[in-house]
Amino acid sequence: MNLYEEIVKRKEKISLIGLGYVGMPIAVAFSKKAKVIGFDVNKEKVDMYIKGIDPTKEVGNNEIKNCSVEFTCSEEKLKEAKFHIVAVPTPINEDKSPDLYPVKAASKTLGRNLTKGSIVVYESTVFPGVTEEVCVPILEKESGLKCGRDFKVGYSPERINPGDKVHRLETIVKVVSGMDTETLDIIAKVYELVVDAGVYKADSIKVAEAAKVIENSQRDINIAFMNELSIIFNKMDIDTKAVLDAAKTKWNFLGFEPGLVGGHCIGVDPYYLTYKAEQLGYHSQIILSGRRINDNMGKYIAENTVKSIIKSQKVVNSSRVCILGFTFKENCPDTRNTKIIDIVDELKEYGINPIIVDPVADKEEAIREYEVDICDINEISDMDVVILAVSHKEFKEMSIKEIDKLFRNEENGKKIIVDVKSILNKDIIIKLGYNYWRL
Repeated sequence: MNLYEEIVKRKEKISLIGLGYVGMPIAVAFSKKAKVIGFDVNKEKVDMYIKGIDPTKEVGNNEIKNCSVEFTCSEEKLKEAKFHIVAVPTPINEDKSPDLYPVKAASKTLGRNLTKGSIVVYESTVFPGVTEEVCVPILEKESGLKCGRDFKVGYSPERINPGDKVHRLETIVKVVSGMDTETLDIIAKVYELVVDAGVYKADSIKVAEAAKVIENSQRDINIAFMNELSIIFNKMDIDTKAVLDAAKTKWNFLGFEPGLVGGHCIGVDPYYLTYKAEQLGYHSQIILSGRRINDNMGKYIAENTVKSIIKSQKVVNSSRVCILGFTFKENCPDTRNTKIIDIVDELKEYGINPIIVDPVADKEEAIREYEVDICDINEISDMDVVILAVSHKEFKEMSIKEIDKLFRNEENGKKIIVDVKSILNKDIIIKLGYNYWRL
């Protein structure tokens, strides 16, 4: 009987190391098919899961409350599992180099509790070579075991899209890889228990690692192209959205749009690939150019907000600005690597301290990570500028009258709307006399 069969018969357990936006949904999904241990070093987070509270809003409180995952922050519990999935964040440092501390720390913790016959699968985004060249030596050192003889490893890049209720773990083809054919077969079968869309067996662990970083790098480059077009068309006084709507009528035009690129994937993964390329003596041309464009979009939006204030003959440093949205994407509480903070910081350079509203954002995280207070929209009034920064459902459903209540009581020509996500109907807003600008 191999490990897969033992898992199906609930004789062996699966462990999830890292219970964030990726790890927690995986743990819950597997708990419907097998015995699962959910481990995280954050006791506060684990306590919330034990109480049936889902702070990520990825699966919901009911799913958490009714699942059979054994949530714990006690690392010794990992000894009870034989199939381990590591799903911890892989951020970047201030100099844009990969920060492998979380995945190294997780490897140390798991290594201390690794038993013979185990399989370890990494899901964290890394550059090619990290699993075998960085993680395996740590596992061996901490456990005293030998990879290939006492335990095996694999890699299966996470593809969960936070806040997306359509593209879920179950509906996205899962790329899997293993250090040998036997390991690959077991890993594939285990993931097939929960992934209805099926699995794709990559040729090697490095191929799977590379596939992950190029998925988001490709998206990043395409968005950078849209952002550059937006900058060019703005100088030409041409509406970018109108241009894209026209271009999209061609069957093979890619439907990307300009915007802020933050979060823990698209704005981070390209740096992992270019870092490895630099080590090998190659300096990225296209990827890093795209990153520079996208990293500067917050500053660009803030600058155009200030230009709109000046055109409205208002005093810049006394203007009241409200930003609707602070998370890195719509309908998701995650503020990690949000680029809205770039707008905030740039406006502060002009003496403007914007008020931020976000009904979805993790308020404690916003204070802890950015020292930003999130206000309730009912507290907002007498604004000169409203920046629609994130297309949360709550903002998209706001009527013009509701938006207008946020402004000072003056003629519409003095009321400035900056529509980052093109939520509003431009023709209607301009017809009503608002000073309107969008990417």
